[in-house]
Amino acid sequence: MFKLARIAMIALSLMLGSMVAAPAFSASYLQCVPFARAESGVQLFGNARDWWAQADGRYARGQSPREGAVMAFAPTRAMPIGHVAVVSRIVSNREVLLSHSNWSPINGRRGQIERNVRALDVSAAGDWSSVRVWYAPMGDLGLRANPISGFIYPDAVPSAGSLAFAPDADGTLARIAASVGN
Repeated sequence: MFKLARIAMIALSLMLGSMVAAPAFSASYLQCVPFARAESGVQLFGNARDWWAQADGRYARGQSPREGAVMAFAPTRAMPIGHVAVVSRIVSNREVLLSHSNWSPINGRRGQIERNVRALDVSAAGDWSSVRVWYAPMGDLGLRANPISGFIYPDAVPSAGSLAFAPDADGTLARIAASVGN
């Protein structure tokens, strides 16, 4: 009973969040966390910098990209709350395509969704510990190398009381969030 009530509350909050202009789902600004959650199905909350630690014991984690995995960026001085993005395709052993939000300002606006943009492993060891990511204003990979904590795989580690949610594989939630207010 409690489990069903929790699912209903989460579904209702997602639905209402897509109908009103809340900061995380507003048409003018979409944070990376709610986008990655909707796109991947990984049900973690809080700042992106906390996702890697939160995933421990709840989701499988690793250092190799997989389609649908969340790439967890470590916090830095330039990016103190971290960043999360979803791997949409593996191009090679050192390149992937990402879908994410709130990385590049597009048409002068931050919080925009970018789909299938390049990320290149620039780590000396080829271990995905550091990447450069497509930056729209430059029309190329950004100049900064960004440290990566690793990849969170959407298949949850089974545990008592955990809820499983279907990912937003077809992008429906992301399209709704992007269209609010347009």
